[in-house]
Amino acid sequence: MTALQVEDPVEATDWPALAAEVAVPAGVFVAGAPREAAGTRPVRSARDGSLLTELAWADEHDADQAVAAARQAFDHGPWPRLHPRERGEILQRFAALVDAHRAELALLVSLEMGKPIRQAHDIELRALVRTLRFYGELADKDHGEVAPTAEGELALVTREPAGVVAAVVPWNFPLTLAGWKFAPALAAGCAVVLKTAERSPLSMQRVAALGVEAGLPPGVLNVLSGDGAVVGRRLGEHSGVDVLTFTGSTEVGRHFLRYAADSNLKRVYLELGGKSPNIVLPDAPGLDAAADTAAWAIFFNSGQMCTAGSRLVVHRDVADRVLDRVLATASGWFPADPLLPDTKMGPLVDAAHLDRVRTAVRRGVEQGARLVTGGEQVLAETGGSYLEPTVLTGCAPGNPVLREEIFGPVLAVQVVDGEEEAIRVAGDTPYGLAAALWTADLGAAHRISRRLRAGTVWVNCYEEGDLSVPFGGVKLSGFGRDKSRHALDEYRDLKTTWIHHG
Repeated sequence: MTALQVEDPVEATDWPALAAEVAVPAGVFVAGAPREAAGTRPVRSARDGSLLTELAWADEHDADQAVAAARQAFDHGPWPRLHPRERGEILQRFAALVDAHRAELALLVSLEMGKPIRQAHDIELRALVRTLRFYGELADKDHGEVAPTAEGELALVTREPAGVVAAVVPWNFPLTLAGWKFAPALAAGCAVVLKTAERSPLSMQRVAALGVEAGLPPGVLNVLSGDGAVVGRRLGEHSGVDVLTFTGSTEVGRHFLRYAADSNLKRVYLELGGKSPNIVLPDAPGLDAAADTAAWAIFFNSGQMCTAGSRLVVHRDVADRVLDRVLATASGWFPADPLLPDTKMGPLVDAAHLDRVRTAVRRGVEQGARLVTGGEQVLAETGGSYLEPTVLTGCAPGNPVLREEIFGPVLAVQVVDGEEEAIRVAGDTPYGLAAALWTADLGAAHRISRRLRAGTVWVNCYEEGDLSVPFGGVKLSGFGRDKSRHALDEYRDLKTTWIHHG
């Protein structure tokens, strides 16, 4: 190795050996320390079904204790009263500690939900580190307002931390999506109770411990593992929670709105499901690149993404070429052991989810879709839930594979004859999280992207962006916004102070 070469930490690590030694959290994290909960639950590896730990599993009483700890930290502790610069410095130290423990945390993510280790290390952990840094830097950069008044009057508009935030996060990106919620909430001066997903409950417990090491006061960041119908519901109904933020299914999002309406009318921000169209027009710059990206957009993370490009809407003039290239590319996404550094696609999160995805494919075929490739479980002897990359064509409008979020490596191809049909087909879904468009025509790019009802539209790319831009959807994809400085507004109240000084 020359002096200019840098060792690849993923290639250089024996991940199976490290997995045998890694310390797996066993408790929930409340008031600055791990503790036992009402019960325990076995947590199994998505890789091979092996037992990882018997994890403390919370109930309503544990949720009450976590909210009480957060309430104490907010109402009487130093965190919301620190200079915003000091909060930012602690978040920066938090980022540095997460980065220093990158291998350990990436391994926990890979073990708990099957994400390939390179993606966990290079993408998931990078996202969390950057999120903490971003909000650490932003913490003291947002100012209040002075409104125009008559002489003798002074009107101040300040942004005050909202209070206790409950964050309920999904299993597919257990650290990225958690960070998008707790980092801006902490930067705003709030205290947080975060409920992990049932299927990926380990890595955030460890992250919370690193937060205390970085300087978070006890109770400022609490992490619970538990059932959504028990702990999630309790947080949704709890009068001690001021704001609730949720990423997950539309069905559960409806429940949180009801819980808020029936309790203290807490603010609820929802980022829900998606059925994102990826539109390829004949003049797309680099059809092979568009097709390769279309395959990546659905097979990355085994299709377990709310923004997955699950519908390929392709113009008839180039449909055969694009589909042939997608099928050729799909063969390179054959699933493998997630702890191997060169694995591109790992297992689905568990056997129940595998059954759900295969059932969705079968229903689509029964209603007229043609299975072009995939659809079968592979590597069953490993104990993991591995599914082949799957492509369906010939789907009539109304076919469930076009309407329902499958959340697996399943691509539905729709062929259209022109721009208007592409826009109509792309919008024929109850969701509106994301969309993509491939064209060399700048006018068409502006025109079509404006007409696509989606929170994010990518042009000649997919899943690009950074923390400077907001993320969220419309229609049944919800209305909350993560990322960017706009996310801070979800965790703050506007206060008007009117002073008569004579």
